[in-house]
Amino acid sequence: MQFSASVNTLSQPLVQQLIDQADKLRLHVETLDNGATIIDAGIKAPGGLEAGRIITEICMGGLGTATLGHSSYTQNWPLSINIHSSNPVLACLGSQYAGWTLSHGKYYALGSGPARALATKTKDDEVLPVEELYKELGYRDQAEQAVIVIENDAVPPIEIIEKIAASCGISPTALRVIVTPTSSLAGGVQVVGRVLEVAMHKAHALHFALENIVDGSGSAPICPPHPNFVKAMGRTNDAILFAGQVHLFVKGSDDDAEQLAHQLPSSTSKDYGKPFADIFKAYEYDFFKIDAMLFSPASVIVTAVESGKSFRAGQLDNALLDQSFGL
Repeated sequence: MQFSASVNTLSQPLVQQLIDQADKLRLHVETLDNGATIIDAGIKAPGGLEAGRIITEICMGGLGTATLGHSSYTQNWPLSINIHSSNPVLACLGSQYAGWTLSHGKYYALGSGPARALATKTKDDEVLPVEELYKELGYRDQAEQAVIVIENDAVPPIEIIEKIAASCGISPTALRVIVTPTSSLAGGVQVVGRVLEVAMHKAHALHFALENIVDGSGSAPICPPHPNFVKAMGRTNDAILFAGQVHLFVKGSDDDAEQLAHQLPSSTSKDYGKPFADIFKAYEYDFFKIDAMLFSPASVIVTAVESGKSFRAGQLDNALLDQSFGL
C-alpha cells in the first residue's frame, strides 16, 4: 500500500479549530510547563456533541468526514453520526484506531489518532514503529507537530506526555493532547464515530486484503451518556454492535466480497446477544477475555466495484439497543 498523506499535518487545522473556538465548543485549553497543549473535552470542561464530531475527524487524521443528523433507522434513537472516508485504511487503521498503550504508575489509557503514525521505539539499535500494524501498512508519517486523543477521565501525567513527544521525535511544545472521558458527550460521540474503524479492524483480523478496500462509510446512533464508566463504555460499544451500519467498496472477486460481508457483522460472534456492560461483567471486567470478533457493526454491505454486485449481512437490533441505552 502506498500512502503519501501526513495524518498529523492534515489534522492540524481541526486541532486549531478546537483551540480557537474553545469557548464556543465548551472546551478548556491549557499549556503545561513543558509546553505541551492539553485540550479538555469533558473532564472539567463540559464539551459537547460538536466537539466530539470534530475530534472524530481529528482521530481520522483529517482523511474522513463526520456529520451529525437524525435518522429513522433506529426506532427510539434518531441522533446519529455518519462517517465517510475515501482512504479508509489509512484514516481508520493508520490513525483512528486506539492502538497505543500508555501507562505510568496507576494511570492507564489507550492513545488514538495521528500521533500513533509518528511514534517509534528502538530495539537492538533499530528504529521501529511503536505498533506492529505500521509495518504491515508500510506507512510512517513525517510531521513537525502531532496530536493524540486519549480516552480517560484524567489528564495524563507529565511522564506520559514526555514519552509521547519523545516517541514522536518532537518537542513537547509541538504536541497537542486531547482528553475525552467516555462518559462525556464528546467522548461518547468520538467512540461511536469509530463505526467504520471497527469494520476495518475486523476486516484486517479476518485477513482480507486491505489494499482492496477502496472506500467506506458508516453510521451509528449517538448513545446517551452515563456517569458510570462501565455503563458509558457499554453504551458506546452497543451503539455500533446493535445499530452500526457500514458500507465498504472493495476490489477483487465477488466471492471474497460476499465472504467478507457474511463474516463482518457483530452477530457472528459467540458473545453477541446482550449489552456489552453485561458481557464485560461476566468476564470479570477482563477486556481480553471477550471474543475479538464481537467488535464490529450490526449490519454491513460490501460492494464489489469490479462487478457491481453488493452483498448484505447482519441486522439492527432495536430491542437490545433500547436495553443498553436504558429506555
